[in-house]
Amino acid sequence: MDEGFSLEKLDEHLSHDHSVIWVDLFRPTLQELQTVAEQLGLHSLAVEGAATGGQRSKFDRYEHHDFLSAYAVRLEADSGELVTAEIAAFITHNALVTVRKDDHFPVEDLFDHLDKDAELTSHGISALLYGLLDFVVDGHFDAVQALDDQIEGLEDLLFDDRPHDKDVQRRSFELRKSLVRLRRVVLPMREVVNTLMRRDVDLVPPPMAPYFQDLYDHVLRATEWTDSLRDLVSTIVETNLTIQGNRLNVITKKVTSWAAIIAVPTAITGFYGQNLPYPGFAASSGFIASTLLIVVLSLALFVAFKRKDWL
Repeated sequence: MDEGFSLEKLDEHLSHDHSVIWVDLFRPTLQELQTVAEQLGLHSLAVEGAATGGQRSKFDRYEHHDFLSAYAVRLEADSGELVTAEIAAFITHNALVTVRKDDHFPVEDLFDHLDKDAELTSHGISALLYGLLDFVVDGHFDAVQALDDQIEGLEDLLFDDRPHDKDVQRRSFELRKSLVRLRRVVLPMREVVNTLMRRDVDLVPPPMAPYFQDLYDHVLRATEWTDSLRDLVSTIVETNLTIQGNRLNVITKKVTSWAAIIAVPTAITGFYGQNLPYPGFAASSGFIASTLLIVVLSLALFVAFKRKDWL
């Protein structure tokens, strides 16, 4: 019935028993937060947590309201860096107050997401809360999917014919760091949604229970997917080190094999370079014999090393 109203009108809307109010505060001042806190009876600890930020994803219960903290995420395709946006929410029986501290949280996309299930709004605050959490968890899924795609590209780079050791190491480190940050955001959401679904909390009416159960399944999948990708990145790092070691062994074998072949003429010419009389000394037959010996032994070593795949 009303949109874009000022905080002064909040008391007027709260006076209607069947009203559902959503107040979205972007970088609110302390005075604005205090105004909302006085009208809704918000606890000072929850207000302080929303004002300072940096909270872990959690759900806390207070006497007159509940407090929720969650993070939306987005993966930078070029750098592989995970961008997080914190959102805090105060929840009463007929009001939802969200607090955003930066513009990384795509609130317009959230509104579009809610419009897809507009019929659910008949269930009141629980529907708005479901839409908010569903949007956040969908963002987690998108980030995990993007990380999965980048890891597949890293695998192709790992087994390329041309060595890309530095690129693989740098990219692996970036992706692993992003996965650690994503896990830090995704893992607590399991506890948050599970707490919301408890009957003693009395936030989820029976018609909304299947939606929250589906949301909980998505949180579990995102958590498991994140853990598996983190293990996969660790495996890629170990595989890259193994490939480097194998490549070094191949190079060492090749260098050693050529050194052995070169050692044959060196040894023979050194032997015939003695300033002593020996069979063939100062005669063409000695030169021919030494040359044949060099060629035969070098070819024999080359063939032997080739059969062993050392060359």
